[in-house]
Amino acid sequence: MSGTVVSNVFRASGVIAPTAGGLNWGSAIITGSTATVEAQNGYWINTTSNACTITLPASPEIGDQIVLVDYARTWSTNNVIIDSNGNNFQGDPDTYTVDYSTAGQSLSIVYSDATKGWLPVSDDAVAFDHGNPPTQKALYAFGTTGSKVSLKNLVNSSGVVAADVSGVGTARSALAAAGYGGDKAIFGFGTTGSATGVTNLVSNSGVVAADTSAVGTAKANGLGAATYGGDKAIFAYGANNAGNLVSTSNLVNNNGVVGSDVTGVGTARQYLAATGYGVGLAIFAYGNTGSLTNIKNLVNNNGVIAANASSAGTSRAYLSAARYGVGLAIFAFGQSSGAVNTRNLVNSSGVVAADASGAGTARYGGGMAVYGGDKAIFAFGNGRTNLSNLISNTGVVGSDVTGVGTARDNLAAAGYSLSA
Repeated sequence: MSGTVVSNVFRASGVIAPTAGGLNWGSAIITGSTATVEAQNGYWINTTSNACTITLPASPEIGDQIVLVDYARTWSTNNVIIDSNGNNFQGDPDTYTVDYSTAGQSLSIVYSDATKGWLPVSDDAVAFDHGNPPTQKALYAFGTTGSKVSLKNLVNSSGVVAADVSGVGTARSALAAAGYGGDKAIFGFGTTGSATGVTNLVSNSGVVAADTSAVGTAKANGLGAATYGGDKAIFAYGANNAGNLVSTSNLVNNNGVVGSDVTGVGTARQYLAATGYGVGLAIFAYGNTGSLTNIKNLVNNNGVIAANASSAGTSRAYLSAARYGVGLAIFAFGQSSGAVNTRNLVNSSGVVAADASGAGTARYGGGMAVYGGDKAIFAFGNGRTNLSNLISNTGVVGSDVTGVGTARDNLAAAGYSLSA
């Protein structure tokens, strides 16, 4: 709705009333299950926790106007219900149920007369037309030098890898990491010699927190993790302590809390890779089921993993993946009959492209993460190198950059921070 909403322009007498320039908007946010509203007012309705029944005035006058706004874009989850308080609503009596259930909706109603009662003059839903700000920095952590370590290396918004910083948390390898909460990251699971389920949260300044107790089945051996839904994360696949391959997943909410096991979908496997793509979506692909595979499993913006789908490219394991550009992703490097530097680009619909020639030293067991808003970086890897390769916002892998930090492999990486 556009333009100025004036206060009760027409009274019951038909006389045009003077106005000071619009509805009255209070600062209070309505969060309760019921609320009684008055004419000539606008209200912010937050239904995050529950539906809300709005009771309209009992004795409205012609021209009385009320505006209700979906404060938190949650009306699609918990509806707003209109109680017209004995008056008609669009010509129907108060015995009818009137509810509004569209995210981002705003409802402007005006009282007409006793016959039609309250009439909507607009009930528009405003599209959520912006995504999260781009991730600017990245972080590599944990891994093995022959011994498990908890070192970390920060990556600035220009893709420069910093020197080692002593880590926090249990030293381990074969873990996974992903961004969550818009500007933070989480490292989780992995092996200390046996599989573990501990996680470590990373703040938006790159500080790695102490261990959080394990939730869900301990798993390691190259499980995957990715951001989904804009601000949440998912861990899935890998192998348990008995060495059995699993397809269970664990969702991470936007506060970094790891959920319990979700029954797996898709072929159980290990040493795969995962990344976000599109708008709020994620993809797990490749890996080892006992033999190398190139199957993929797409994840919707509610964290639900889809059944196996055919992918493209050389079947391989120990590869890495990250977002780049706008809604795009890349899988690169890995192990096939030997180390490879092959790359496969993913479009915003989750379609994996055929192999493209890679650049840089062929290797596997490194880590990849988004940085600089729309680029990615691959670093470290087998042979325990500390080389890095920058990936442009068009998916081109750059040549080797001499490494910084302790050479290692089987580590993990994730993006963090919205500040360059």
